[in-house]
Amino acid sequence: MNNVGMSNFYQTHRWLVTIAITLLWLNTGNSSAQQESNSVNDFSKYEKKFTWKVSKELVDARSAAQPANNFDEAKVPNYTLPDIFTLANGKKVATTAVWDQQRRSELLNLFRTEVYGFAPPKPDNLTFRVVESDPHAMGGKATLKRVAISFQLKDEPFTFHLTLFVPNHPGTKSPVFLELNHRGIEKIDQTGDSISDFWPAKYVIERGYAIAVIDVSAEVEPDEPNAATGIRVFYRQHYAKPDELTWGALSAWGWAGSRAIDYFEIDPDVNAAQVAMVGHSRGGKAALWAGAQDTRIALTCSNCSGEGGSSLSRRRFGNYILEMTRKNSHWFAPKYKTYAGNESTMPFDQHMVVALVAPRGYQCGNASEDLWADPRGSWLSLIEASKVWVMYGKAQPMKDEMPLVNDLLINGHIAYHMREGGHNLEKFDWKLYLDHADVLFKKNTK
Repeated sequence: MNNVGMSNFYQTHRWLVTIAITLLWLNTGNSSAQQESNSVNDFSKYEKKFTWKVSKELVDARSAAQPANNFDEAKVPNYTLPDIFTLANGKKVATTAVWDQQRRSELLNLFRTEVYGFAPPKPDNLTFRVVESDPHAMGGKATLKRVAISFQLKDEPFTFHLTLFVPNHPGTKSPVFLELNHRGIEKIDQTGDSISDFWPAKYVIERGYAIAVIDVSAEVEPDEPNAATGIRVFYRQHYAKPDELTWGALSAWGWAGSRAIDYFEIDPDVNAAQVAMVGHSRGGKAALWAGAQDTRIALTCSNCSGEGGSSLSRRRFGNYILEMTRKNSHWFAPKYKTYAGNESTMPFDQHMVVALVAPRGYQCGNASEDLWADPRGSWLSLIEASKVWVMYGKAQPMKDEMPLVNDLLINGHIAYHMREGGHNLEKFDWKLYLDHADVLFKKNTK
């Protein structure tokens, strides 16, 4: 089924899908990843804050499951990170002007070449059409808009959809959280009565924010190594210079997020100057890369993104480039897999892509049991990247003192948290991202 066909099928049978998913959820039990808690915003289980310590039992369990990978901090190899501030000509970045005018473009080109690939520009004929609207959503607290985002190449159309809830506050423009969803429609709250906390629309509306989502793996680019459909195939078939496009799926998903921001700029209910983008796991990688490129993203939230996302590759902890590109080479540019087992030769590491978000807002989220995503590697990456925010006067110098589990560290425009538990995006993560946005956007907390 092609892109348009999938969209039409979904639109026609949405109510059947919703019923089927609800029955499935009721019959399979209330798992930790699918807890129904939108009716009660109870975060009491996270009230205890404590020092993060990885138990031997957890290390042994992960090592037994993935014996080729390291989960022991004592076995992390010695490494030296490439210097963020050294230009290609060997000179040092000493001012924000030099960063803006030289270093930023160097790093963007480096990551496009080596990691995520080159994506196409914004289409000239991009159009938006509200195909569904409900001004009485969530008991009258919000307006639901389902927006078809379309463009053409060689007279052939490509369409995907944005689902958006905005608070019903007449005459005001709301800041918006946009999620790049890769877990399917069962994780998207179409009605305001979510069966999971992965996209807690009601809660975000209650906090005074709009909330939007794109089902990127279903409508933009399939999460498949040899996809026969999707936006990358569409461009290969219809773009004038397809060989110039080396983008992987991560870049394609982030590209779609930028097209949603194009829509936010014309929506009278959305404050397009206060856009936060959220992604989890592979979605967190895509959100990070989007935040590095698109300066309209005021807050980038990369949740449990790990290897190829927020954590340092040179640590060789948890997921490796070898493991990831063997299974998911379609996420990246072709060049990236050549660094498998050769991380020390890379002219980059992930602290550099995090630094590309500066001086705008950035928050990294991890989970205490998620060793696969290397929480400490993400923390150390942020420490190195924070030097750019310090140069801009948007953060204070950071020390290697990890925050307590279940606590939120806000340092100017950057933030970090580690939630108790495993690999997931939970409502408590959303709370902490919203808490940072409250400060960054100077909103009153609720």
